[in-house]
Amino acid sequence: MQFIVQVPDHKASFFLELARSLKFVKVQPAEVDAVDPTREQLKDELRQAVKEVKLIKEGKLAGRPVKDLLDEL
Repeated sequence: MQFIVQVPDHKASFFLELARSLKFVKVQPAEVDAVDPTREQLKDELRQAVKEVKLIKEGKLAGRPVKDLLDEL
């Protein structure tokens, strides 16, 4: 039997991990752009980075010099 389940993006990683932990469940992507936990995590991190850049430009968040960032690497 097949089911189509809709899960909010922020819960997709958890749901996939849970479903894959059940031995009797076979998880298949429903479409080409299926949810991939690492892809979703990357999207979330990019969204957060864009928000932070906007806040820095508005002066609501302190930025840091590029030299400090490069020194960490």
